[in-house]
Amino acid sequence: MASASAEPNAAASRVDRGLLALSAVRADFVQEITVKDGAKPERASGTLWLRKPGRFRWEYRAPQQLIVCDGDHLWLFDADLSQVTVRQIKQSLSQTPAMLLAGQAHVTEGFKVIEGGALDGLLWSVLIPKNSDTDFTEIRMGFAGDSLSRLEFVDKLGSHTRIELKNMERHLVLPDSLFTFIVPPGVDVIGQAP
Repeated sequence: MASASAEPNAAASRVDRGLLALSAVRADFVQEITVKDGAKPERASGTLWLRKPGRFRWEYRAPQQLIVCDGDHLWLFDADLSQVTVRQIKQSLSQTPAMLLAGQAHVTEGFKVIEGGALDGLLWSVLIPKNSDTDFTEIRMGFAGDSLSRLEFVDKLGSHTRIELKNMERHLVLPDSLFTFIVPPGVDVIGQAP
């Protein structure tokens, strides 16, 4: 058994290896959000594309939503509301799960990483934000070998989000157009578009 002092290093190394393997990937995802008051969990699914550094696209099928980061700006498009919110990527955003996956932040710079043990056939690393102005109190990453299989995080309101990654394809050539958001006609823009 590893000593307690070695465990955080092993947990951080696992995260580093797993995130390094996500240089240009496509994966299906299933997301479940459980709120603190115990209401029925909200479920969504879709497709994720990542290209480091700093580019990602989360395409939700139902409800139809799209989150795109071009490396400089983050676009959140809600088709039902016919609205897009845009904001510049800043240091505080680098401690979000999506930005962590996209390689915008080095894990140990923004997080204390500790061993999370084994559960559900996965080895877990737990990331605790060092900066208190983030939206998350904890991020858990579950790995099958060096492959990231599940993300779980808890926000400051006590909501729990679980994202399972499936059918991952690695080492793809992903065009810039995947990470470019063009505002559709008639859509309201909140924030400052470039």
